[in-house]
Amino acid sequence: MTALQTQHVDFGSLRIAFDDRVLRPRAWTADQSRWAAELITTAPEGAVLELCAGAGQIGLLAVADSDRHLVCVDLSPVACDYARRNAEAAGMADRVEVREGSMDAVLREDERFALVVADPPWVRRTDVERYPEDPVLAIDGGDDGLDVARLCLGVARRHLHPDGSVVLQIGTLEQVDRLRLELAGTGLVIAEVREGERGVLVRLDLS
Repeated sequence: MTALQTQHVDFGSLRIAFDDRVLRPRAWTADQSRWAAELITTAPEGAVLELCAGAGQIGLLAVADSDRHLVCVDLSPVACDYARRNAEAAGMADRVEVREGSMDAVLREDERFALVVADPPWVRRTDVERYPEDPVLAIDGGDDGLDVARLCLGVARRHLHPDGSVVLQIGTLEQVDRLRLELAGTGLVIAEVREGERGVLVRLDLS
């Protein structure tokens, strides 16, 4: 069996390593990092949590110009290995912790985070074959593309500092509208929406 070759791509100020088992970092997703970095400047004290971290690039770029600690969570052991490698390459290994496993199992009940960054898969399951270059695990969002996003928001609601924020990346404004309806009465509210080159960024706060 031929070993997969490690590739490198520039992501903002960072040089990110990955291979074909991990979702390739896309330059446009750095918009999520930049928004998170803005929010960090006024966020309460505490660490940043990145859910569905992949190779870690979004969270790493978000905290790169701060002194914040970062906890990266991903289900894929390969992605977690690359996230650790990329944190070390960026000189941030001493303030980045990577946890492998289900996001609702690897966080302590009493942990609270100043900011939560989540980039879950948001492609509808019936559409994943349109993206053969992407690992299915990294893009399959279930029947409506929101299964993992819902899980992310449930975890964020339990672990977010009362004055913190969530920055979520999903696919469409239609998905935003669906989440807005589902979140009614949960204590987590959509505060701002930004439509990007591809995908949609959503800031959520606790009400």
